[in-house]
Amino acid sequence: MNKIYFYDLINKENNKDKIKMHKNIKTNNKNNTFKSDDNIQMNNDSFSYKHFTVMKNELINSIKCDNQNKIYVDGTLGGGGHSEEILKRLNGAGHLFSFDIDIDAINYSKKLLEGYKNLTIINDNYINIIENLEKFGIKEIDGGVIFDFGASYHQLTSESRGFSFKFDSKLDMRFDQKSDLTAYEIVNKYKEDELVYIFSNYGEERYSKRIARAIAETRKNKKIETTFMLCEVIKKAIPSTNSRIHYATRVFQALRIEVNNELKNIKKILYKIVPFLKVGGIISVLSFHSLEDKIVKTAFKEMSKQCRCSINEPVCICGGPLLKLITKKPQLPDDNEIAINPPSRSVKMRTAVRI
Repeated sequence: MNKIYFYDLINKENNKDKIKMHKNIKTNNKNNTFKSDDNIQMNNDSFSYKHFTVMKNELINSIKCDNQNKIYVDGTLGGGGHSEEILKRLNGAGHLFSFDIDIDAINYSKKLLEGYKNLTIINDNYINIIENLEKFGIKEIDGGVIFDFGASYHQLTSESRGFSFKFDSKLDMRFDQKSDLTAYEIVNKYKEDELVYIFSNYGEERYSKRIARAIAETRKNKKIETTFMLCEVIKKAIPSTNSRIHYATRVFQALRIEVNNELKNIKKILYKIVPFLKVGGIISVLSFHSLEDKIVKTAFKEMSKQCRCSINEPVCICGGPLLKLITKKPQLPDDNEIAINPPSRSVKMRTAVRI
């Protein structure tokens, strides 16, 4: 069965034109924290922020937050759809902390959610969730945490940020627009063997060696500066096929993952956040492709083992399992959601509870 690539589904949909804490917690404007009523300054992309909230009911149902006076965390705020649903279900109780590294997402969602008082929005990477919570005196997450990993619909359809091979723009692909590493730096400065590794491991590209060699040869004469220039190099490097997947899909995915350190960050935060959950706290995760889901599946499986000790340990010292799996097999979107938002067909949801 052909693998589904989110990049390809997004571009097909574009072509079809289907997209016509508790009360004592105080927020402040230091250390990238924001009140929900802060002033909003949006760039052009933010005004046209496009977003689909994937598996909204399934994801929020899984963390059981209705009227709960507990701490909840949305690690990937995006367009604010999941956070908004959590806040509706909390009904004024508890407190939600929502994180995103992308300032476009922050600005859009601050405006969307400005009426909620039990909300703190933080412009930071989700790997720093615990450090930020500790600044507010939070020592554990007693409610739950959700993640919606991968690039957002807005990012993938932005005409100016270099995520899409449909638009001619500078090679960028940064979630955090203040970071130094861009797709341009990778394409023009990484060694050929480093490009092969990225395309093979992060994009599962069968022609990774050919493409890396073509990039290396091309940049000897001129820099590869735009998405269309890169597409042209890729197209010339590989044989023509009748594949339904765009020839640049896997390379663009690989570059985006490398730019944003996505897979390493996913693994890091899962092993970091689970011990920070209070017993009974729930973690629920959406993954958009097999590389992400494999990391989530493996992490959940390892943390649910009866013994997590090294094989060299003579006796168990780990204290037993940290998680109990709620979804032993991933939950998938229903047919109605896929009909409305076809890219959602690649999503998998996994849920576990701290024990």
